[in-house]
Amino acid sequence: MAFCFALVRALPLRASFRQLQQALVTVPGGCCASSLGCGGSSSFSGVCCDRGQFFSFAGFCSGFCARSRLLASTVGGLSREVRVSCGAAVCVPVLAGSDARFINMVTVQQNVRLNASEQGIFELLLSTLRHFRMNTQLRVAGGWVRDKLLGTDSHDIDIAIDDMLGKEFCKKVNEYLESIGEETQGVGIIQSNPEQSKHLETARMRIRGVWVDFVNLRAETYAQHSRIPTMEFGTALEDALRRDLTINSLFYNINTCSVEDLTGKGLMDLAAGLIRTPLPPKETFLDDPLRVMRAIRFGARFGFKLEEELKSAASCEEVKEALGTKVSRERIGHEVDLMLMGKKPSEAMRWFEQLELFPVIFTSCVKDSNPPLLGNNGRWAQEILKCLALDVLRLNHGQSQMEERRLCFLSALLLPFRHHTHPYKKGLVPVSDIIIKDSLKLKSDDAKNVLQLHAAAEQFTEVTKLLSQNDVETGRQEVLPVDGHKRVQPGLCLHQIKGLWRTALVLSTLLCSDLDQISPAQRAHQFRTTEDAILKLGLDKVWTQKPLLDGKKIMELLDLQRGVPQMKEWMDQLQKWELAHPEGSQEEIIEWFNKEHAKRFKANN
Repeated sequence: MAFCFALVRALPLRASFRQLQQALVTVPGGCCASSLGCGGSSSFSGVCCDRGQFFSFAGFCSGFCARSRLLASTVGGLSREVRVSCGAAVCVPVLAGSDARFINMVTVQQNVRLNASEQGIFELLLSTLRHFRMNTQLRVAGGWVRDKLLGTDSHDIDIAIDDMLGKEFCKKVNEYLESIGEETQGVGIIQSNPEQSKHLETARMRIRGVWVDFVNLRAETYAQHSRIPTMEFGTALEDALRRDLTINSLFYNINTCSVEDLTGKGLMDLAAGLIRTPLPPKETFLDDPLRVMRAIRFGARFGFKLEEELKSAASCEEVKEALGTKVSRERIGHEVDLMLMGKKPSEAMRWFEQLELFPVIFTSCVKDSNPPLLGNNGRWAQEILKCLALDVLRLNHGQSQMEERRLCFLSALLLPFRHHTHPYKKGLVPVSDIIIKDSLKLKSDDAKNVLQLHAAAEQFTEVTKLLSQNDVETGRQEVLPVDGHKRVQPGLCLHQIKGLWRTALVLSTLLCSDLDQISPAQRAHQFRTTEDAILKLGLDKVWTQKPLLDGKKIMELLDLQRGVPQMKEWMDQLQKWELAHPEGSQEEIIEWFNKEHAKRFKANN
């Protein structure tokens, strides 16, 4: 991949549109670049033509700012910094060559705009430096910088310190607070835990009502058979280079109020919508294979493209083996969880399938399945999530809680395994149970809920048939006239699944027919039709209704001193009666009970 750089001439502080047009210059390789060196609400975007013949960054400005900005770029291995002020020139990276066709267009802010809370936090930190006459450089690292440049707020403030440990700096902050008569804050220490990808001790304290993490800049090296690095103090460049992705390697220097792109790739890749690593990807992934999953997660989250070299490295056998042996299953499960809670989980699963990572992540712990697992389970799971994403976002967004949404995607992901079992001790357990508990190390409740959702989804396919007439060819559905007994089957289903019934109903729309036989719009209509019928039957929250007869009353009617095995059968029959007679009274259900009991007594004698 070739990179061309254009140094655009300085423009006046209040440049006219014509001056912007004239700033366009031609650079080698058929590329062009333009830029405006001023601040305010500025942003820049990457633009690529259909054939990838040129790639340009165009600067847009709607204001100005007196602060200077710091951009760093690397040209031919030579690192240089360009300070950009109002009316100054800016060095703009331009992507040329065959890789240009993979680039998206992403609008990136040219400067970080702090909100009032962030200004208060950073001013307190700078005041601490001034009070003690410290030369310490404070840099906000990683995701906060990335998100601010993308125009979204971030509450995850991680500050990297160049010459001391985080807890030592927190102590200085508290000493300063005490000197000005303000209340000091408690400091929490998060110990290093390499198995959980926490390689350095982190200090955390609340500043102006916001939790802020402090850690020192670091360099790291890895042993051959371990993902646990040897850590030491490092420079800002070393710290940036050891980051997982270029878009996460950016710093915001609090001292200079500037963005630092020390790898020379972060800003360019952010604007290009490109996922790649600061160092060669295979080396990066073998050092810490978890970075493969992080690359996929951020690619899916932002809709960015994965670099070709990165994809080749992620799918090579050496990296796949390292991912399966060097990374704890808890960390793998956490990454999968984050993907499922993201905006595009189906996109993450698509990359898993395309890069042949699905078996490594999900089914490597499944040693013996009945029936045997199919080679296309990963592709099927990805297609299911793709269809489900459309349904969930259109139907339940805004009313489903995040946990319910996560369970919905997890259950959908494992739908292809719902009829597979695995030997366990002296019995059989569902394969989905093995995947959740062993492959992903998720909560036991997740395994329980997924099994319940799978069972309820199967039941809802029958409920849908009962409550509606389907015409797949025309997409028409009409609710049938319902009588009291139409409430029984859906009511029993809701009693079992309770508040997750809409989630189970969404899953059932994926089981009623092959995925490619009906459109997402038809599937959504199917959901709404069944949901409306259930609501019209008055079944929503039916599981919360107190039964007309409890166990004590039933024992009294049967003249029993203690429960008998037949008690459960009677309670099930009474539940069905109540569902079929929503307006029934206690006197009516007792009358029915006595008649039924008399019939059984006569039949048995």
